[in-house]
Amino acid sequence: MTASPTAARPAAGGSSARRLPDRVTGVTVGLALASLISQMVIVVTGGAVRLTGSGLGCPTWPKCTPESLTTTAEMGIHGIIEFGNRTLTGVLGVIALLMIATLWRLRRSHRQAFTLSLLLLAGIVLQAVVGGVTVWMHLDPRIVGVHFVISGALIALATMLWVRLRAEHRHGAGAPVADGTTTPASRTASRVAYAALWLALVVGTLVTGTGPHSGDPAAARHGFDALMITRLHVVPVYITVAATLVLLWQVLRTPGSGAGQRVAAWFLLGAVLLQGLLGYWQHFTGLPVGVVAAHLAGATVAVVAGTLAWQRQTSRYRAPAVA
Repeated sequence: MTASPTAARPAAGGSSARRLPDRVTGVTVGLALASLISQMVIVVTGGAVRLTGSGLGCPTWPKCTPESLTTTAEMGIHGIIEFGNRTLTGVLGVIALLMIATLWRLRRSHRQAFTLSLLLLAGIVLQAVVGGVTVWMHLDPRIVGVHFVISGALIALATMLWVRLRAEHRHGAGAPVADGTTTPASRTASRVAYAALWLALVVGTLVTGTGPHSGDPAAARHGFDALMITRLHVVPVYITVAATLVLLWQVLRTPGSGAGQRVAAWFLLGAVLLQGLLGYWQHFTGLPVGVVAAHLAGATVAVVAGTLAWQRQTSRYRAPAVA
């Protein structure tokens, strides 16, 4: 007699393990979504640290001052903003640990999802260390850029985890991430769009490191010509838009394309166009703080959109059955 895919499995060990979920539940998917949202939020709060000049609000790391682990009254609002962003790292860590716990009994059958959860926790630890190095290096724009790129990678990993668990929870074992027919052109377009999006993000860190919002008046800046590096940043953005238009055209004209594929293509086009609008807005209005913050938030949305569009076209993942 064949076991049901949702039948309880023997615990990996101990009575504590038997209390952990033995299948993907709404809580599992909710934690994956919480992980994704929190990774996006900490990028925005990190941007607030920089845009308010609070980058050295806590001038040391891991303590806030040589004498105090937390901010002090004498440090004012800048200390509160910087320490608040540090505190969010702990929240991300707790979510990551809970995510690992909910997948613990599934770590063999759901190896991909479990590995992604481990990578997220490792990435959070890495980000904490890189953040500390950023403080030690007095907000060196090269380290700040690396800090942002790692955050983008964590957002991408969290997106991949969420889309896998959501597909299984909604549709059961065998549910694919690529939920419909693909073509060589659609797969290529998704890869080109995603690669160009990442190139735009990396060059964007050079634009940021050249601009005025350094996080501290004494922080170093890149020596690039601001107009030249901005024009260079725009090139991969145009490539992303062009490749996304090709992807959307392919998805809409291909019989059997999935709803997730169509939504992902539209989502990516909207996210990239909005980013372009915000980018031009901030450039031609002298980099106002509010628009720069919106552009930073839009970058996190673009990473989610790009990852979804790429995964919906190229992923071979299918939700495994629980033995």
